[in-house]
Amino acid sequence: MFELWFVLVCPVKQSRFGTLKRVSGRLKQMWLSRDEKSLRETPMPRLLVVDDEESICFSMSEYFSLQGYKVDTASEVEEAEKLLGATTYKVVIQDLRLTMTNNHDGLDIIRLIRAQNPQTRIVVLTAYGSAEIEDEARRCGADAFLRKPKPLSQVAQVVQGLIESPPRHAARPA
Repeated sequence: MFELWFVLVCPVKQSRFGTLKRVSGRLKQMWLSRDEKSLRETPMPRLLVVDDEESICFSMSEYFSLQGYKVDTASEVEEAEKLLGATTYKVVIQDLRLTMTNNHDGLDIIRLIRAQNPQTRIVVLTAYGSAEIEDEARRCGADAFLRKPKPLSQVAQVVQGLIESPPRHAARPA
């Protein structure tokens, strides 16, 4: 309606279709510029996925990228430590076991995150969880503890809930 009105009011030497097309393009440009500007003003939340299974890193990266997150992945403790030292993440989704041993090296990552950035929310997603390990992870500072396999949509609900709620704790020593 607005475009038609503009075409009828403006004296034009070209055909009305050409003017309508030009005006539509300008309105589209204005609209897209507004959307791009608002995207620049609200940065994408940063998310780190730490898991030794490449398929999990890949699927989570794809899923959360489509949801509007900037996603990094790490498959080893050292790689995660480097990323955590260089970037502040809104949420970290991590496994507890990153090697084939019974070592729960994911607990060390939780401690590191809490020491470096207490505001980062931590979701533990593991197939090796017992009640004792869950309690230990929460004492170290994990905000949520999920057991694999878990649908990505449910993981995303937990992540979104954590982002929208204030942190319940500051850094806690383990």
